Amino acid sequence: MSITGSQRHLFDIPDDVTYLNAAYLTPQPGTVRRAGLGALDRADAPWTIAVDDFFAPVERLRGLFADLIGADAEGVAIIPSVSYGAGIAAANLKVGPGRTVVVLEEQFPANVYPWRSAVTGGGGEMVTVARPSDGMWTPSVLETIDAQTAVVAVPNVHWTDGSLLDLAQVGAAARQVGAALVIDASQSLGAMPFDAGEIRPDFVFAAGYKWLLGPFGLGYLWVSPDYRQGTPLEQGWIVRAGSEDFAGLVDYRDQYAPGARRYDVGERSSFQLIPMAMAAIEQLLDWGVDHVATALQGITDAIERAADERGLLVVPPQARGPHLIGVRAASGLPTGVAAELAARRVYVSIRGDSIRVAPHLYNDQSDVDRLFSVLDEVL
Repeated sequence: MSITGSQRHLFDIPDDVTYLNAAYLTPQPGTVRRAGLGALDRADAPWTIAVDDFFAPVERLRGLFADLIGADAEGVAIIPSVSYGAGIAAANLKVGPGRTVVVLEEQFPANVYPWRSAVTGGGGEMVTVARPSDGMWTPSVLETIDAQTAVVAVPNVHWTDGSLLDLAQVGAAARQVGAALVIDASQSLGAMPFDAGEIRPDFVFAAGYKWLLGPFGLGYLWVSPDYRQGTPLEQGWIVRAGSEDFAGLVDYRDQYAPGARRYDVGERSSFQLIPMAMAAIEQLLDWGVDHVATALQGITDAIERAADERGLLVVPPQARGPHLIGVRAASGLPTGVAAELAARRVYVSIRGDSIRVAPHLYNDQSDVDRLFSVLDEVL
């Protein structure tokens, strides 16, 4: 469906709040909230929860997420966090002596720390790509990938300012030297189209509570077929073959359920979170992520124009994602900018030296105007 005008009516946001911080926590649509309330009500009657409820909703969610990224549901695992997904990738991709892991400067740490540990244990080395002055990460990353590269662990957009990385080009370069591509898509999935068939990642994971509009504590991992027989972080019972037969759980099995299910977190069947996550992705599929991206591009373009008029610095449109933009001041930001904005009910984040502005479909031009009316006072 096409998106016409603000979708604020679908969210419970007070009229006097300008919330431009979707990259931090996204307000949940009413459909997601109602799904959660319904799930809590059901928890009061556990006798209504059947064995199939441990499995069928999770499989439905796998399929929804697969549809969102253009992949197969057999590769989807349900995880609790990005660090869990990165941990699975690091446990199954060995970085031996003389090999390197490529990351971006000031990259979000959840896709950095597991690799620091991996190279320490395996004798490899971290290689950090310096932030380019023009915001164009892709050429710098391509120049860094070489015969020593074992893993390229990167996002689609930089979490501080939305600067963009062309994952299709990076993936092709990684494959050419036999390196794995590991993507933290937390700051892009749901707001930018993602085509796993084109990008061909080895591992891609995302938190569910940001642009995916879902609950905190539930995320997603997709694993390429090459790594679906790997080592999980947990040895759970529900990921074993035949676990649907509760009476037979005493007959221990070493065989896992097929696909990437072996990587599912324990208690993956969370009767409160799974319904909310399904409602969230159904909403995104109903809107169409390409339509979401187009709508958000219009808002970030308006932010860019307002910043330019004031001599503030932003990543140019060709170098950033459609949904996330960092605003910098040439002389640096004064202390307490975010607090000054919040005092006026305008909400953003400070990340690095950027005011990170992350709009969603509940925002429009009036929110942009209000943001800059306050910035005019505090910058």
